[in-house]
Amino acid sequence: MLKPLTPSIFVAPQITTDTVAEAKALGVSLIINNRPEGESADQTPGEDIEAAATAAGLRYVAIPVSHSGFAHWQLDAIDEALASNPDGKTLCYCRSGTRSTLLWSLARARAGGAPDDIAETAAAAGYDVAPIREMLHALAAGER
Repeated sequence: MLKPLTPSIFVAPQITTDTVAEAKALGVSLIINNRPEGESADQTPGEDIEAAATAAGLRYVAIPVSHSGFAHWQLDAIDEALASNPDGKTLCYCRSGTRSTLLWSLARARAGGAPDDIAETAAAAGYDVAPIREMLHALAAGER
């Protein structure tokens, strides 16, 4: 269920409180929730995941990404969260893992990552960055 993007970044579809223990066993020290609250009746509430993470000694950050797209504040927020966890592993989740992967991809491009390398990394985890390909190139070129 937890798919590695890099040695320190995992993505996953909707997690449960039980997944927190699995993440901790993999060395995760930060969980980032990219799913808006109330998006679906079957999702585990973020406050439940946060409570389980806190009880396990992990940090939790919510950076919701709706289906309307991505904003610079979300890129800033994921950059800040990842920078606060420089030596630890991070798990990002949403409904399917796609929005988490795309947000990570956009942040990497903005930091100067090569779009083709980012696309390869995402594809190796089973995710396609085609919907944001133009944005990756624009961010990698320094455009805002």
